Formats: sequence, structure tokens, C-alpha cells
Amino acid sequence: MALLLFRKTGLLRRAGLLRKTGLRWKLSAAIAAVSALVAVVLSFVVHNAARASMIDNSRDVQMERVVFAQTVYESTGRLAINARLDDDDLPSALRHFAAKDKRATFVQEHGNSPVVWAETPLSNGRVLSMSSKFSDTFAVLDDLDQALILGSAAVVLGGTALGVLVGGQLSRRLRKAAEAAGRVAGGATDVRVRDSIGARVRDETDELARAVDAMADALAGRLEAERRVTADIAHELRTPVTGLVTAAELLPPGRPSELVRDRSQALRTLVEDVLEVARLDGATEKADLQDVALGEFVRRRVAITAPDAKVLVVADAVVRTDPRRLERIIGNLVANAARHGKPLIEVTVDGPYIQVRDHGPGFPEDLLREGPSRFRTGSPDRSGSGHGLGLTIATGQTRVLGARLTFRNAAPEDGEGGGAVAQLLLPRE
Repeated sequence: MALLLFRKTGLLRRAGLLRKTGLRWKLSAAIAAVSALVAVVLSFVVHNAARASMIDNSRDVQMERVVFAQTVYESTGRLAINARLDDDDLPSALRHFAAKDKRATFVQEHGNSPVVWAETPLSNGRVLSMSSKFSDTFAVLDDLDQALILGSAAVVLGGTALGVLVGGQLSRRLRKAAEAAGRVAGGATDVRVRDSIGARVRDETDELARAVDAMADALAGRLEAERRVTADIAHELRTPVTGLVTAAELLPPGRPSELVRDRSQALRTLVEDVLEVARLDGATEKADLQDVALGEFVRRRVAITAPDAKVLVVADAVVRTDPRRLERIIGNLVANAARHGKPLIEVTVDGPYIQVRDHGPGFPEDLLREGPSRFRTGSPDRSGSGHGLGLTIATGQTRVLGARLTFRNAAPEDGEGGGAVAQLLLPRE
């Protein structure tokens, strides 16, 4: 039972290793196995055919010798060299043929060089026989076996090398296709898989690249159509919403008027945010770069958005960035922390690195896994405040600046209460 379990475990490990092995080594192993099988089969066939041919030749030679010995004996009464009369060691099969007055040969296995017998009945009723080892003839078989072994090894090595070469080329093309497809999935709409792998080789990889490129073009077309529809709708709403906000300001003071002004202003903010998201999705926005002293810049912007937030400048830095877009990013991150988190909000500046942290429940798992998504708020039933566009806009503006924005939840050991942590890394140049 233990042995069976050990063998089963070994098979499972080998199967797992085979699944984890790359295409190059799988293809090489398959070619090597097939080459070894073919080499063994061919060597076996060649060895047996050569041995059979040598035995047939030895039978013919031995038969000629015994006929010659019979002629000599019947003419002179003397036995030729190695000839025997009524040999006691004569195999029973030859005795059977001699009893029928027939000549015959017989091969008796004896190591690498078999013993070849031949007999012929004489006119006086006796049996003349001869036996010989054709050692010199069968010694060639050993040389042939060595040549077959060397040839088989060369075939296996050559097949393995060919498998590594072909598999490596195919694996490289597939890896490049996967990398290009990953860049397309990441939003690089100008990347084409077929250009990445090269179009010189027409194979299944090229067909796969064509299919992925066609799918990417179709998706890009649909996304562009959706972006245009969203931008057009938001743009058409902008004028009447602006008029609505202006009209709300003219209403007489009172609670109903305050509600109308508040909701109309919220609608105006939503329309402006949707327009900004549509522009960012178009990937045509360009940053207006200026030198910015980051510490003082962050202090002023955070004081406007969240006066109660704590700003800590560990190391100041001058970065070249777009102040308007950076202000938008910081404002959205701080506003998101104030809306969905709990005090204290901490903003840390450490060189080109900005961190915004609250002490609330943290980011949802789907946001950490998939990133910010438009109109996804912190409340599953959408009963909370906000429209779910703040982090989406911050991510889009970060992309325009060439910066990097990441999200994580603080562990309890990082400080009391954990909380959500947004980290922005700005390029110095």
C-alpha cells in the first residue's frame, strides 16, 4: 500500500511538473521521446535483419563446406578438416533430416556467435556433419550495434535540439503575443499583437495575433462610440443644467430653494465630471508641465478641501508636473477619504511621493482587485453620497501626468484602526 501511494504521488508530481513546464520544453521532450522511440525501433529492426542475413550466409557457407567434404570423402575415403562421421553431438533436428536422407543446416545459439551445423547423408548410410562458429562474421554485428547506439544518440540529441529551437521560437512568439495583449488590455489601444510578434512566419500564432488584433479593434471602436455618446450627452446637458443652476440662484430664500440649489449644483458637478471622464478616456489630454514645490502645494490644496486633515512633509521636492491636474488628483483623494473614511485624514509628502490615508473601513475588495470603476460608490445600494467618479478621474489624471497611483488597505500594525491608503508617485522629470 505504501509503495502504491509513493508511486501515485510520484506520478502526480511529474504531472504537476509537466503542467508547469513551458511550451519549449514540452515540445522538446515530445520530440526527444519520439526520436528515441524511432531510433530504438529502427535499431532493433536493423540489428535483427543484419543478424538474419549473417545466419543465412553462414548456413550457405556451411552447406557448401559439407558438400565439398562429402565429395572428398567419397573420392578418397578421407575426412576433410572439421568433418565428422556420425557425430554424437549432432542436434536431433539434423538427425531427423538425415534419417529422411536429406541435407540440412541448423543454428545452435551459443553466446554472441552461434554454432552453425550442416549434415549430409552418405551412400553407405552414415552421416557426415560439420559445425563451425563464424566469430569473424558475427563480430561485425558488435560494430554495427555500436554504430546504431551512436546514431540513435545523435538522432535523439538532434531531435531535442530541434525541439528546443522550434519550441523556443514558438514560445517567444506566444510570449510576445501575451505581452502585447496585456498592454492592449491595459489601455494601450495603439499596440497590435501581429506587429509585436512579427509577420514573417505564417502559422497559428499569426492567426491568433490577427484574431486578437481584430477583437482589440472592435473593442476600441465600441469604447470610442460609448465615449462619444457619453461626451455628447454630457455636453448637451451642460447648457440646460447651467441655466437651471442660474435660475435656482434667483429663487426666494427658503428651505425648498436651498434643496433646489443643492440638487442642481450636484447635477452640474455630475455633468462636469462625466465630461472630464470622457475626455480622459479619449487619451488625447496633454499635461501642461511646470516646476512645483510639492510640500507647500499640497498644504494649500489640502487646507481648502479638508481643513481638519493633517499634512506631514517628510522631505520636500520640486517636481515637474501639471498643477491643475495634480490639484484635481489630491482634491479627489482627500474628498474620497473625507466622504468614505473616518478621521484622522493624514497626507504625507516624502519627496515625489504623496500618501493620503484615513482611518475608516478601507477600500472595497473589488476596487483593490480591479481598480476604480465609474459610478461605483462605497455603498453597495448606492445610498451614500457621491457618484463614484472621483477615484476614476484621479486615476485618469495620474495617467496623463505619467505618475503611478495605487490603492491598499492599511493593516492594524500600520497604526490604529487600519484604513484606506492611496499612494501617488510623481515623476521628477
